[in-house]
Amino acid sequence: MVDGYNPLSDEVRAEPSVAYHHLLEEAPVHFFEQFEPPFYTLSRFADVQGALLDIETYSSEWGQGPRHSPPGGMLSNPPQHTFYRGLVQQAFTPRAIAEWADRIVEISEELLDKRADPGNWDMHDDYAFPLPVIVIVEMLGVPGDDLQKFKYWSDITVEAMGAEDPTPWAAEMGELAAYLLEVIRERRENPRDDLISELVTAEQDGKGLTDEELLGVVNQLFVGGNETTTSLITNMVWRLLQDRPLWERLVADPGLIDAAVEESLRFDPPVLGLYRTTTKDVDLEGGTIPKDAKVMMHYAAANRDPEAFPSPDEFSLDRERNRHLGFGLGVHFCLGAPLARLEARVALRTLLLRCPDLQLLGDGERIAPFFLWGRRRLPVSG
Repeated sequence: MVDGYNPLSDEVRAEPSVAYHHLLEEAPVHFFEQFEPPFYTLSRFADVQGALLDIETYSSEWGQGPRHSPPGGMLSNPPQHTFYRGLVQQAFTPRAIAEWADRIVEISEELLDKRADPGNWDMHDDYAFPLPVIVIVEMLGVPGDDLQKFKYWSDITVEAMGAEDPTPWAAEMGELAAYLLEVIRERRENPRDDLISELVTAEQDGKGLTDEELLGVVNQLFVGGNETTTSLITNMVWRLLQDRPLWERLVADPGLIDAAVEESLRFDPPVLGLYRTTTKDVDLEGGTIPKDAKVMMHYAAANRDPEAFPSPDEFSLDRERNRHLGFGLGVHFCLGAPLARLEARVALRTLLLRCPDLQLLGDGERIAPFFLWGRRRLPVSG
């Protein structure tokens, strides 16, 4: 990184890890001006961990994306965040998610059966994208007859989140909002055995959610329930196939699947980092951040900090105490972590059993938003 750190550069977008040493060693409090609004980046594990736990200083009040956005739903600050999360979290406990295990296995098997050409297929389009989309659509109770439409809406929402100007996608996001709002209103009239119906009738201290408030929550669940898991699966398969001995070791010993998922979350987190806004001036070892500044907490760089992880640039299936930040930390720790972990484990186990000779046909193409990391194309054979 001779010329410094630019998260929008082709070099960094193609392989974000090329910047981690520069950030950690030379610019642990980095200021990037070529975005509106300009933002700071924290990269050292201790700084990122401290910021995630200090919700008074590093606030979600103006969104967790790079642009300023109104507070809302589970991305807001307590006590609003506590209220929203309390309504939803029972559906995402490890025990509740475990009930979906057999269905997720079934979906993974069906997707591999449907491949048109096992000799040349796309890991993203044929497997990693439809698996979590089908699951979250079934959980929510949204009609799942047009997966491509749901994926398109989800991609648009994420792409707009990472853009300086989201207006080019306003019409499509409006379509998604109208669609989900119609489902919410229908469930008020005719509740079913699904998550949206549970949310429609849920109350805390005698208070429920309006249709508009529910829309925000359902939208966050819909987008968050598939985008990052798709990227987790593509990233994991991509790295394992790049380093063939790792893949072969997993084929021989599926007991290492959990370790592979956790190491992928550390090495290639689907969310490179999320943002907060400072409520006061902050003095850190690497510099000072002023009040009202946007700050990116770079999970991926922190996950490569040698102060926190031995041999941080090695993808190791033998790593102990892997306390990565792939799902964040603190009150905003990813609600869907149990589901994402289960889907990734099942996806990998099914591939190892059904496709032990899987091979890459190229590195594919990364997804668009600069603060996210995954493959939107990953051609494979086997």
